[in-house]
Amino acid sequence: MNTARTYTALLCVQLMLAPAGSFAADKAAAPDPPKPPNQAPADPHAVATEPSGVLAKITGPYRARTLPPPSLANSTRLDSLLRAGNLYLSLQDTIALALENNLDIEIQRYGPQLADAAVLQAESGGFARGVSTNVTAGPSSSSVTASGTAPGTNQNATSQASAGTASAVGGGVIQQSGPGIPSLDPVFTGSGQWAHATTPQSNSVITGTNSLIQTQDTSGVALQKGFLTGTTVSLGLNNNSVTNNSTRADFNPATSASLGLGFTQHLLQGFGTAVNGRQISIAKNNREVSDLTLKLQVETTVAAVMELYWDLVAFNEAVRVAQDALAASQKLLANNKAQVEVGTLAPIEVTRAEAEIASDEQQLTLAQMHVLQQETIIKNALSRTGIASPAIAAAHIIATDPIDIPTVEPINPIQDLMALALSSRPEMAQSRIQIQNQHLTIRGSKNALLPTLDAVANLSNNGLAGQPNPLPGTHNNNAFFIGGFGTALQQIFARNFPNYSAGFNLTIPLRNRAAQAQVITDELTLRQQQLGLQRLDNQVRVDVQNALIGLTQARAGYLAATKARVLQEQTLDAEQKKLALGASTIYNVILAQRDLVTAQSNQVTAEASYSKAKVEMDRSTGQILINNGISLDEAFRGVVARPPSTLPTTPPPPPAAQQ
Repeated sequence: MNTARTYTALLCVQLMLAPAGSFAADKAAAPDPPKPPNQAPADPHAVATEPSGVLAKITGPYRARTLPPPSLANSTRLDSLLRAGNLYLSLQDTIALALENNLDIEIQRYGPQLADAAVLQAESGGFARGVSTNVTAGPSSSSVTASGTAPGTNQNATSQASAGTASAVGGGVIQQSGPGIPSLDPVFTGSGQWAHATTPQSNSVITGTNSLIQTQDTSGVALQKGFLTGTTVSLGLNNNSVTNNSTRADFNPATSASLGLGFTQHLLQGFGTAVNGRQISIAKNNREVSDLTLKLQVETTVAAVMELYWDLVAFNEAVRVAQDALAASQKLLANNKAQVEVGTLAPIEVTRAEAEIASDEQQLTLAQMHVLQQETIIKNALSRTGIASPAIAAAHIIATDPIDIPTVEPINPIQDLMALALSSRPEMAQSRIQIQNQHLTIRGSKNALLPTLDAVANLSNNGLAGQPNPLPGTHNNNAFFIGGFGTALQQIFARNFPNYSAGFNLTIPLRNRAAQAQVITDELTLRQQQLGLQRLDNQVRVDVQNALIGLTQARAGYLAATKARVLQEQTLDAEQKKLALGASTIYNVILAQRDLVTAQSNQVTAEASYSKAKVEMDRSTGQILINNGISLDEAFRGVVARPPSTLPTTPPPPPAAQQ
């Protein structure tokens, strides 16, 4: 009976030590991980449901959280742009589909969620985990031409920033530099033990018997919590109930209990919120780094799909030019055959014309294959399942936006463009945060140089209760102690038997070489990061300079190609007029037509080069999202509010690649 009352009282004390409010605190400190953005309708059976109710709130901190699997369904925008086996794409629809369905961006969307988990770990008193800054390069066209950067090189600011592996940003667990951090999550412990012992006694004066038989119930509960100030507080309740056959004991059974409050404060090493909260600050900075990495991935992918789109437009124009060239060769063959029949031309000219037709057919086939390859690359970049869907795999892409080159190029000073890039590029912000994190790391490693000095204080209240010993003997049955565990608790809270203690613990390392080496390492790492930031600054300026040079060169090439086309148009017109007057031949007219086709092909290539150089200029200055009307919130959620473009009322003719 006494044992049952004892454990009932212990349970009541446990509930007092862990009030219901702590569950709300745990819930606030450990929120459910954010769910992935809902970009497309997901399978309702694939989403795991979490239990609810009072029991779920109690057991929540000890259960694994289940996240829904990734959705592989494309957004409805893709289906809305399909009609009669054709996929109609404007540039804005291409960008929107990339934001909604591109897997490179979707994979990167899990980065901020991983960073949130790292913040949660740091807020519990653990060391934060690093976040990845790697960005996946976007898809390239089936025929790549350089624009704005030197051919054969991939060294730019993005690649430099992604290559960083400093402990404060990249990698796995952040290097544990500096003093340990107190456990910020409260810890509840409980213990219970039952023991029976029979001990022979050489002297019966103390116990009154030569064979001491003793039954002992021991139990205890404790609550401990650390704080960012370097303080650790513990509160514990211990109970010991003993029943024995000693004739000397005044109370049998006897219950002793104590309630103790312990306090430890770091005074040198590990003192202060700045030192103990450094991992939380680093984890929150890394959360911002994850957002910047996602933004950088969006910029990289958007720039890639825009170049894919303009290359597709150029490849379709190349097919048209190849068809015109083939038509001119076929007309030349017919003219040569007619002249051979009347005897005004040698038969070898027919063979030469047939060889020219074969060459033109080969060029047309190559141009058509480029279109097919480019369509496959674009569909794979804009669909979560790539070309696994038969409808998407068989669809022919109709690019509805032509290449538009402004008549007048806006002139911006190069220094203004560089300043804009330095303030807008995500890579620069990532490196600055990396340096901030390293300063926080150095703060911890310098604090570890100090000796360990802790102030320690303990306060405990004791109680004793029991029943008069029924065994014969001389006993002092003081009524104050007669009772059970409740009597002992009354004595504890009345502070009838208090104990106090205070002191300090001092530890001084005599050489301290490990801490000094860590400070040196962290300082050298900071110097490397500062130089890396300057190198990145230089590279961003080079990117802007190269992009401006590429844009200027592309515009000059476009103007030259336009003038060459105009010249060939005038030449063809002159030959046609001379033919009407009998001063020229059909052969000369056909040659002029072929020269015009070549000039048109050169102009198409120049237009595509200009469009891609413009994309590179926007990317290098960090304005590609702003200039294309892309909302960061929509890009991060993967849901674009802008409706799909209106499809044309009349379908286009069958594509040249399918004829």
